[in-house]
Amino acid sequence: MQKIEAIIKPFKIDDVKEALQAIGIQGLTTSEVKGFGRQKGHTEVYRGAEYVVDFLPKLKLEIVVDDTAAEGVINAILQAASTGKIGDGKIFVSAVEDVIRIRTGEHGAGAI
Repeated sequence: MQKIEAIIKPFKIDDVKEALQAIGIQGLTTSEVKGFGRQKGHTEVYRGAEYVVDFLPKLKLEIVVDDTAAEGVINAILQAASTGKIGDGKIFVSAVEDVIRIRTGEHGAGAI
């Protein structure tokens, strides 16, 4: 099993969700996060005072899938979240040893 974590621009969530549903992904978890990379934030003016916004709002998606579905999920996120501009985000992939469904106690791929 693989855990796929993607950091994306918030306005792309609907496109990503639709792309994942189109390939049969039934669940994902999202978190509102803030961060910066090459974008390095920007400056804004509020009531005449200029200030720096260091951390930009992003969404973090977490999806655990069987090894066979991982490549399809990655490709769906890449296509749906891309704007072609700096700050589109990143995808992280890591191995998952086990998944346990709390309600039933199921282990492994059946618990996904």
